[in-house]
Amino acid sequence: MSAPAYVLLEDGARFDGIAVGAPEAATGEVVFTTGMSGYQESVTDPSFARQIVTFTYPHIGNYGVCEEAMESGRIWARAVIMRSATNTEDAPTAERGWCDWLVDCGIPAISEVDTRALVRHIREAGSMRGGVFPGSMTEPEARELIGAEPPMAGADLARVVTPATMTVHGGVPAAANPGLAPAGGSRSGPRIAAIDTGIKSSIVRNLVERGAVVELHPCSASADELLASDPDAIFLANGPGDPAALDYIVDTLRGLVGRKPVFGICLGHQLLCRAVGLQTFKLPFGHRGANHPVKDLQTGKIEITSQNHGFAVLGPGGERAIAGDEPVRWETDFGAAQLSHINLYDRTVEGLTLLDVAGGTVQYHPEAGPGPNDSLYLFDRFLAQIADAA
Repeated sequence: MSAPAYVLLEDGARFDGIAVGAPEAATGEVVFTTGMSGYQESVTDPSFARQIVTFTYPHIGNYGVCEEAMESGRIWARAVIMRSATNTEDAPTAERGWCDWLVDCGIPAISEVDTRALVRHIREAGSMRGGVFPGSMTEPEARELIGAEPPMAGADLARVVTPATMTVHGGVPAAANPGLAPAGGSRSGPRIAAIDTGIKSSIVRNLVERGAVVELHPCSASADELLASDPDAIFLANGPGDPAALDYIVDTLRGLVGRKPVFGICLGHQLLCRAVGLQTFKLPFGHRGANHPVKDLQTGKIEITSQNHGFAVLGPGGERAIAGDEPVRWETDFGAAQLSHINLYDRTVEGLTLLDVAGGTVQYHPEAGPGPNDSLYLFDRFLAQIADAA
């Protein structure tokens, strides 16, 4: 017989269901993601650290889980909320059932929740702290655990997900760095020094497949450490937490901008923007999913993108939304910057290009793990820009 469980938010909203994962309680920031597939990639994305993921698509777990779909070496999400969980291993690629795997990993999960009502509540009230609790736990006990959970605003989670030491991917034997990239043989492309604030395996794979040698550095690496191998470019990864809490990385970047081409995605976009003097803010409920329309102002094309972030960059006049589709400009500490991409849902900044030094950003995930492949060209554009700057 299934054990009862419930979701409780810090504002007192409660949603009941049944436990399908580990029997423990879990707290974190409760968020939602709109992807119809890619549930394993989502929970293993370090950007979901200290968050509880609500899936808006009703059926989750239909094709099981497998090693190939891992975006990191572990699950980073604290817990999972679903309308209807599936635990079969019928798919050809399945190596384990979804719910069994969550239990194996010690991750609480709840099914039979009215996720539509939960998501509507978050859209109106904003993302907030909450938890998944066994039915045997009283609400006062649950509220006490939620109250002890630190808010996401001001959280430095880069230090939580970053590696302890630098590793190299591409051009080194695969055995030296299992799980991220195949052996790359001899160096055939640019050397890229990446600040690993929670980089996804598919990002590394896309760069290595295009011939790059990728160094993954701890987020605490200094500018001198990043430049020690004379890389052709600096790459800023995705990751969890508040970019406003990462002044030490911003200071490092200020010592790199203008010396090497610098490119960032997601959290890396926010950090590079902060490094040139721009500001960030917390979105009410974030952008998470694989169906977000973004307009590329260089080509005029609209891409369907994969996104996972809770913060965004302010516009040139401090506005949170850009009114038109023109490539507006900022005056920054490193010269002019120009809007390159815009979100067509809420008109927030989705990318910019530095005009007086080599660099640029996108807020979304071009590697599409999971998601559509509309934006894979950005990796080719990135490597072409490195070649042009050589």
